[in-house]
Amino acid sequence: MNYNIEETVIERYKAGATTVQPSLCCPVEYQENQYLDIIPQEIVEKDYGCGDPTRYVNPGEIVVDLGSGAGKNCYMIAQKVGANGRVIGVDFNETMLSLSRSYQAEIAEKLGYGNTSFVKAKIQDLALDLDQVQQWLTAHPIQSVEQITQFELECDRLRQHAPLIADNTVDVVISNCVLNLVRPQDKDQLFQEIYRVLKRGGRAVISDIVCDQDPTSTILNDPDLWSGCIAGAFRENEFLQRFEQAGFYGIEILARQEEPWQVIDGIEFRSLTVCAFKGKDGPCLDVNQAVIYKGPWKQVMDDDGHILYRGERMAVCDKTYHIYTNINGPYHQDILGILPHETIPLESAPEFDCSRNVIRKPEETKGKNYHVTITNSDNSCCSPSSSSCC
Repeated sequence: MNYNIEETVIERYKAGATTVQPSLCCPVEYQENQYLDIIPQEIVEKDYGCGDPTRYVNPGEIVVDLGSGAGKNCYMIAQKVGANGRVIGVDFNETMLSLSRSYQAEIAEKLGYGNTSFVKAKIQDLALDLDQVQQWLTAHPIQSVEQITQFELECDRLRQHAPLIADNTVDVVISNCVLNLVRPQDKDQLFQEIYRVLKRGGRAVISDIVCDQDPTSTILNDPDLWSGCIAGAFRENEFLQRFEQAGFYGIEILARQEEPWQVIDGIEFRSLTVCAFKGKDGPCLDVNQAVIYKGPWKQVMDDDGHILYRGERMAVCDKTYHIYTNINGPYHQDILGILPHETIPLESAPEFDCSRNVIRKPEETKGKNYHVTITNSDNSCCSPSSSSCC
């Protein structure tokens, strides 16, 4: 590429903060459009996206919006999470941040509470508060090579001791047509950062532009197509693989644009919204739990390679059991959980080999001394001479 991706994106979106740029926006129909009623028209017009991740957020949650732009999604979510929730918009573009921040007091007054903040950072480096970095630079202007080292040490100190967004603190990370704007060499770090800030059991809900084939060299070398959410688009299957590689589970396509938004050089570009969960890391311990997959498929395999056979009592470790049966997770509607007859403390539970697919013996969940007594007494309601059964 013969251009600077970050500079190209900043300039394009700086212009989009002052003048409406229709070409930056893939048309989106918000199913819950009542949340747009209190948002100023300037915010609505100058906020660009390709999907609606806001509809997948719940009351009371802490939400981070990557590439929050003019703030439309943040202000919609502020209403959904309520006074007990919180929304953090992250953007690198000072012009966009100024626009989103300018309406905070007005919207807080309309809601009766203020639960939004807009912070300056790169979305692939959520630990580094760039407002604090700017303050340090103002006090310590760089005039020599040696001072560059001091600057880098200060950035590392801020990440470690004053992180903008700390580890395991966020319920939901959303983004709306922004991940594709990150430089290719930073995209692995981007997904790692999303994973880092989420709580265990938290989720990412990301809307972005994907393509059905790799972009051509002509597309990649066009700066307008990069800042226009085309050149940096993920290949559709690769997009989901990125979540898997970062450690997520339960990765699911929530919405896929049927007709492509654009077709360039024969390649289709469309909007995709994906949800992915955090929390499969940790030890595998056996406390005799089992799960039954209800169907309709004959068998299914999860992200860790566990194969569940329809109707079979499959042995799972304690961690996997809770992932499958969590009512806020992706699997519980298809799973029946079976608890052990006797609770085994985790501190004394043996390790479970999750690499094997094992059917749990009924005795392990019923108890080894479990037995059924069948009576032939004529006094029984279910005796052979009874005309009905209770």
